[in-house]
Amino acid sequence: MSLLISTLLTFISIYQTLLIIRILLTWFPTINWFNQPFAALSQITDPYLNIFRSVIPPLGGMDLSPMLALLVLYVATNILSSLPRAIGYAY
Repeated sequence: MSLLISTLLTFISIYQTLLIIRILLTWFPTINWFNQPFAALSQITDPYLNIFRSVIPPLGGMDLSPMLALLVLYVATNILSSLPRAIGYAY
């Protein structure tokens, strides 16, 4: 159980980092998202972000969906880290 939770926490941490990189790169309009490594980053992060883009449409040209996406990952991290204590398993 401990290995599974630590693996999931590591995956979420890496994915959060990729999302933050993706968000920061959108501030540079000259980036061609069809060239590597930007295309790979887009393919990894866009399916998850599209879930939230369908919930929160862009307001005034600002896409607020990444904030909700990061918030959900943060909550998932907190739930996963407290899960072993909740079931009485120490790792």
